[in-house]
Amino acid sequence: MDLAKLLKVAEAAVERGREVTARMAPGELTVKGDRDMASEVDFAVEREVRAFLERETPEIGVLGEEEGGATDGTRWVLDPVDGTVNFIHGVPLWAISLGLIHEGRAVAGVIDHPVLGTTYAAAEGLGATRDRKPIRGSECTDLSDALVAVGDYAVGPNADQVNADRIALTQRLYPRVQRLRMIGTAATALTWTANGYFDALIMFSNKPWDTMAGVAICREAGVTVLDLDGTGHSPESRGVFAVADGIREPLQELLAAPRGQ
Repeated sequence: MDLAKLLKVAEAAVERGREVTARMAPGELTVKGDRDMASEVDFAVEREVRAFLERETPEIGVLGEEEGGATDGTRWVLDPVDGTVNFIHGVPLWAISLGLIHEGRAVAGVIDHPVLGTTYAAAEGLGATRDRKPIRGSECTDLSDALVAVGDYAVGPNADQVNADRIALTQRLYPRVQRLRMIGTAATALTWTANGYFDALIMFSNKPWDTMAGVAICREAGVTVLDLDGTGHSPESRGVFAVADGIREPLQELLAAPRGQ
């Protein structure tokens, strides 16, 4: 694959999505589940980006959060507005996230923050950038100095049961790290880990449209990215553990501890 060429396609596709967000308000909300919704902008961005990708790379499938699509093989994975709840509340932390999966691996990604005016991009072997300038992840070596981001809590059916382990992990983390952060957008949290703002990120889910672009960017920025059990990360992983190597071991121990410890 010509990843340099495909990265340019991804950048152009995301730019088209950004233009949609500049001319639209959230509009009517579509309820997707308990406290989960999509705005008119979500759908409009997805349709614009999908149409562009289907024209430019017809040989590659497209999977979007809102309207589905390709679920295997080489495919683009798109979250048109990652952080919709932030978006509809006027919080500027939301992003357009477009990743590329090839042979079961995240190999490229572009994440744009329209309000913040920052764009992160990477392709395997080509490095990671913020606004076309190279970035590297954290070199933190002391857990007590670490700023650690955690993924959002679950909503919907069985949320209390699902969140029990998440809350227990939070209780294990906060006495050991400098601070915890939950910002409401996986794509942004991953880019901020790639950029070294966060020393680690622990996410309790792994929807491909949320994570694949950011995973590719983190890897190219020198951040280790694993599943929550410490095995290699893939689109089928249970969650995302992106971490500076200097604090990987103690954080993995906290991740592996039984509930209540």
